[in-house]
Amino acid sequence: MGTPHPPELSLLFISLLFSRYEIVNAVFNLLLRRFGDTIFDSEACLWNHTHYYDEELGTPLFRKLLFFSRQFDPLCLPDIKLETNDLEAAYVIGGKRRINIDPGYLMRSRVVLASAKDYSHRIYLGKGIYGEVALYYQGNHFNPLPYTYFDYREPRTIELFEKARKELRRGERNQLIR
Repeated sequence: MGTPHPPELSLLFISLLFSRYEIVNAVFNLLLRRFGDTIFDSEACLWNHTHYYDEELGTPLFRKLLFFSRQFDPLCLPDIKLETNDLEAAYVIGGKRRINIDPGYLMRSRVVLASAKDYSHRIYLGKGIYGEVALYYQGNHFNPLPYTYFDYREPRTIELFEKARKELRRGERNQLIR
């Protein structure tokens, strides 16, 4: 019989997909007020993996990842996904979103994304939200799974998650993350 135990330490991250910098700057400040300081955030990188968002968000599209410094409880992911959906809705003009805000969390062993869409590789987390393991840690680096989104497979994205994992490990050792 297994003994229940709390999950390992985790960090919240948020992915921003956008075409207008004034929107991402406003949203970034709101996210900082809500979730606290970041350990680091990525450069805004050109994102051209699909044309799915072009009509709604505009072009060219950019992605920015924010990694927050506070310890994160994975059970909060559905609530945070609902909050970020509300934040997206606050920036809708003419029925079109102007920013896509996707939360997830990072653990030593995996990267988990939140989604409002069910599919065979996602598990229900509650409140209409599903979780998807996008990357798993093995062989001293993060690895994609067959269904991992193309942008999460990119070496530069994996490097960001590995950098955040090092910060998480440093925080565990130094008890900086509370």
